[in-house]
Amino acid sequence: MAQLVQPIANGAFVLSLDTDFDGCMRLVREVTSELPIYLANSLNSLRLEGQKMAAIEILQQFDWEVPDWVIVPGGNLGNIYAFYKGFHMCKELGLVDRIPRLVCAQAANTNPLYLHFQSGWEDFSPNPNGVVKEATEEELMDAMAQADATGMFICPHTGVALTALVKLRNSGVIKPTDRAVVVSTAHGLKFTQSKIDYHSKAIPEMACKLANPPVNVKADFGSVMDVFFEFFDFFEFF
Repeated sequence: MAQLVQPIANGAFVLSLDTDFDGCMRLVREVTSELPIYLANSLNSLRLEGQKMAAIEILQQFDWEVPDWVIVPGGNLGNIYAFYKGFHMCKELGLVDRIPRLVCAQAANTNPLYLHFQSGWEDFSPNPNGVVKEATEEELMDAMAQADATGMFICPHTGVALTALVKLRNSGVIKPTDRAVVVSTAHGLKFTQSKIDYHSKAIPEMACKLANPPVNVKADFGSVMDVFFEFFDFFEFF
């Protein structure tokens, strides 16, 4: 329900279907072919024309200086293509002189593009000089927790992109002087349960090494003071 709160609160007509993502996509196709309902999901290529505006906004915020890297989480890959279209359009219009190198970051559980990239792009044309990286569930959850600790409060998909950034930086592909942009695709409030499970260390076979669970303490002054002195160095003030 966390991911549905926004459309529900905004008054959208929401259907709850007992099927998976592919089942929903199939039904959407069938319904929109029979009813005067506009198909605005990723099956509609026109949607990319709106999504590519994010690439233009990045360039605008960089005062039209092209970043070296743009890292985009990849699911059905509409976003990464839209970013390419946006950057390519700006180059064709003469607004910039080059296109940043794009990184598609995929979760290891759904990584067909990454697997093809690992095969060497032998039959991939044209080659956009991009990179594809993957992130395991544990890697993306750790990255999400690390980013959250700075106040960003990101979604798991953005955690995949941050993992890709760290891997490329650690391997030397992204240089210390390179400017890299990581695209955040959703707010963390849509994924509160996954964050609760992580910080509660309730995810099976996951260390949750950056978990920050609440400290249980008795509701009396002495116990609270003991906890403060255990976790913080207050002695310099006495």
